[in-house]
Amino acid sequence: MELHEALYTTRAMRRVAPDPIPHEVQARLLDAAVRAPSGGNAQNWRFLLVDDPGVKGRIGPLYREAMDSLWKTVYAPRVAAAEADPDSAESRSFVRTRRSSQWLADNFERVPLFMFGFVRQDPTGGSIFPAVWSAMLAARAEGVGSALTAVLGIAHRDAVRDVLGVPADQGWHMACCVSFGYPTGKWGVAPRTSPDEVAYRNGWGEPIGFEVPAPLWPADGAAYVPTTFEGDAR
Repeated sequence: MELHEALYTTRAMRRVAPDPIPHEVQARLLDAAVRAPSGGNAQNWRFLLVDDPGVKGRIGPLYREAMDSLWKTVYAPRVAAAEADPDSAESRSFVRTRRSSQWLADNFERVPLFMFGFVRQDPTGGSIFPAVWSAMLAARAEGVGSALTAVLGIAHRDAVRDVLGVPADQGWHMACCVSFGYPTGKWGVAPRTSPDEVAYRNGWGEPIGFEVPAPLWPADGAAYVPTTFEGDAR
C-alpha cells in the first residue's frame, strides 16, 4: 500500500466483523510496532494481545461502564447540544461518532482482537504511541480496521490490570487499548479541520503562513500547492 493512502485512510474503524485475524497477520502488526522509534532504544513497552472470549467477557462490562460515564461527564455538553440542535452539521457528526463508539462498547466481546499497550517510566505514553500507531498503519495495509481508546486505563486501570495478570509492582502503566478487526464499513479520508486552523508558526496564535482548503491526498489533491499568505515568500 502506498504510504500516503495508509496515512490518510487509517481512521477509527470500530464496527468490525467477528472473523478472527490470522496469527501471521498479527505477527506483522507487532513486528511493525517494535520497529518504531524508542527513546534511548530502551523499548520499555509491552503489548498484550487479547482474543480469548473469557477475558473479553470480563473486560467488556468495564468498558461499557467507562463509556457510559464518559457520555455523562466529559461529553455531556456535546450530547446536550446535539439533542438541542439535531439538524446542525456538528450535531450530525457527533451523533455518528457516538453511535460508532457505542457500537464498540455494546459489541466489545464480538471484536476479534484487542491489543493493550503498556509502558514503563513514561506515563505520558510518548514512548509507546509511535509503536501503537505503526501497528495500526500495518493493520491498514492488511485490510484490518483499528481504533484506539484510553478510557479503560482512566476508569478501570486496576481492574483491567488484574484481569490481564499484569504485575502491580513493576511500574507498568496501561497507555491504551486498540481494537482490531475486518471492518464492515468503507475506508476513506476522514473529514477534519484544516491544518491552518489548528497550527501556528513561531508563536501561539500566529498564522502558519499557508492554507489547506482540501485534503492533499489522493492524486487530485497531491498536485495542490498550498496558498501562501501575502508577504510570505517561504
